[in-house]
Amino acid sequence: MLYSIVGEDIKNSLSARQSARPEHLARLQALQNEGRLVLAGPNPAIDSDNPGDAGFTGSVIVAEFISLEAAKSWAEADPYVAAGVYKNVTVQPFKQVFPN
Repeated sequence: MLYSIVGEDIKNSLSARQSARPEHLARLQALQNEGRLVLAGPNPAIDSDNPGDAGFTGSVIVAEFISLEAAKSWAEADPYVAAGVYKNVTVQPFKQVFPN
């Protein structure tokens, strides 16, 4: 089943994000290599693909896991969690309607 993982950043998270980003991306690449990643990306703090020093307000990941517990466990082990980037992470079942 698919699950959405939504991380909400602390204020001024850019430095911590940049430090943990390589490990964060490696985990996403592993999901992609396994054919389980639907989409992933950050929410820029301003209306721009490259927000510069404004940074980001969070991230969204939609991926396949065997259970809600497995998705939560994966999310809790994210390098952004360990680095203190996220103040909150929500994991919920997700039903993809489009694209089909």
